[in-house]
Amino acid sequence: MKNIRNFCIIAHIDHGKSTLADRLLEYTHTVSQRELQAQTLDDMDLEKERGITIKSHAIQMDYEYNGEKYVLNLIDTPGHVDFSYEVSRSIAACEGALLIVDAAQSIQAQTISNLYLALENDLEIIPVLNKIDLPSANPEEVTDEIVNLLGCAPEEVLRVSGKTGEGVLELLEQIVKKIPAPQGDSKAPLQALIFDSVFNPFRGIEAYFKVVNGSIRKGQKVKFMATGKTYDADEVGTLKLKQVPKNIIDCGDVGYIISGIKDAREVKVGDTITSVENPATIAIEGFEEVKPMVFAGIYPVESEDFEELRVSLEKLRLNDASLVFEAESSAALGFGFRCGFLGMLHMEIVQERLDREFDMNVITTVPNVSYLGYTKKDPEVAILINNPSEMMDPTTMERVEEPYIKASIITKSDFVGAVMTLCIEKRGEIVNQSYLTSERVELVFNMPLSEVVFDFYDRLKSISKGYASFDYHPIGFRPSKLVKMDILINGDMVDALSSLIHVDNAYSIGKKMCEKLRELIPRQQFDIAVQAALGTKVIARETIKALRKDVTAKCYGGDISRKRKLLEKQKEGKKKMKQIGRVEVPQSAFMAVLKLND
Repeated sequence: MKNIRNFCIIAHIDHGKSTLADRLLEYTHTVSQRELQAQTLDDMDLEKERGITIKSHAIQMDYEYNGEKYVLNLIDTPGHVDFSYEVSRSIAACEGALLIVDAAQSIQAQTISNLYLALENDLEIIPVLNKIDLPSANPEEVTDEIVNLLGCAPEEVLRVSGKTGEGVLELLEQIVKKIPAPQGDSKAPLQALIFDSVFNPFRGIEAYFKVVNGSIRKGQKVKFMATGKTYDADEVGTLKLKQVPKNIIDCGDVGYIISGIKDAREVKVGDTITSVENPATIAIEGFEEVKPMVFAGIYPVESEDFEELRVSLEKLRLNDASLVFEAESSAALGFGFRCGFLGMLHMEIVQERLDREFDMNVITTVPNVSYLGYTKKDPEVAILINNPSEMMDPTTMERVEEPYIKASIITKSDFVGAVMTLCIEKRGEIVNQSYLTSERVELVFNMPLSEVVFDFYDRLKSISKGYASFDYHPIGFRPSKLVKMDILINGDMVDALSSLIHVDNAYSIGKKMCEKLRELIPRQQFDIAVQAALGTKVIARETIKALRKDVTAKCYGGDISRKRKLLEKQKEGKKKMKQIGRVEVPQSAFMAVLKLND
């Protein structure tokens, strides 16, 4: 055990985490030159295109230092705020972390939030300044920021370049010297922490784990403590670029287990594996059920593709256990599914994967968050509201509570005013404002999650010219004055456009939505009324004018009564058409609601 080092990499998106991981693999000869490619550990097309890690990866490297052989286990972590629970489990499986900061971009919001997670788990932090080869790099200033943040000496900050490989050998030496070996009792009952799982279509679910106490051997009967189910360890092994089967995985090491599980929901990240014949009495702490934060309806464009969409979502869930869905129907869109996501990026990725991997053309409704409703009859029991249509009648309702988040925004001092205005407009309350340097400010706000779900991130990026970084975590529910706003088109309610909004914003949002829909819904042969209503009270209205044929073109000269007769006849026709005509709402209208400020 004394020669094992388990570590992870903490970094903001695009600070060169995957590129540095490539260099570590190359310098330890884990991957041959022929197999090495850019972002070796990111094996999804989407990850390579967007430059983000969606699924965390683990890989084992062999390294020789001063004549001794060491095993280095790199447990990679996703960089985005949506996947923070996965990050927390990966960190819990490590004893050390590389804190990577881009020498050109400086410290960002996500770096700080993941650093706090690592410090809570008592990890040894090795600060690394990456991308020092860039012409725009500012190593002296950024080193000072890292020193202020960590309280370390300036010479402890390693300067490396993931691109050229400069400083990587020194980094490997520091990993061996500074990161402590894992602690654990190899004679104790087996306790192994699951930090990730992937689906293999031929072999079922492969769970990745770190052995905290005891050891796990091939053919042993094991039990997953959160689900209480038992399985046979058909194969255990370590993770190189390809899996290496072994007979035993000892205490402190990282490996994988295959036991023929077919359903991803049976393997939960953060669960503890123990043996059946000599079980551990307590599980490793920190396990949580993953809770979806954002909900949206996903509907097939062609209603006959409903079953195909169900199959696609079930297959997708095998790879992504945090996706939850249930069938629902909408008067406007037919049959579809109500899906729960970890956040907006997660939702975008699921949509993209449905399109690429399953060739599914889908309509996504306006995303919303889940609320807690309390009735006058039973004011202590909370009713979960995931969909605006589930909102209870205002006459029986005691109160509604909505989820709040603590948002941390790091920006240049020039943009503080604009960022504050945006957050206050989104019902944010400022908690703290601190200057990290004379140029960079950290703003902390408490704000409703529902305000962040829409267009907050895009607007934050545009007002700060791309400089602001944003990170958040939930802080519980608070009572709020919420109303359900319906959109009526020609008197018919379009349930997919209904939303729960704060009473103060109802009029302005209703007006904007009506104006937007007037532009997007194509004109018909009759007038269309687009209305926003709170219950029975209409708060905004726009009219889409009818297309008119010039019926009087053939009348030249003659009496006015001839023209009037033709116009009256046309008017009667339009009136009749309005009674039987139906308006098709185009797909662009459902997404336009997200971009009301454009």
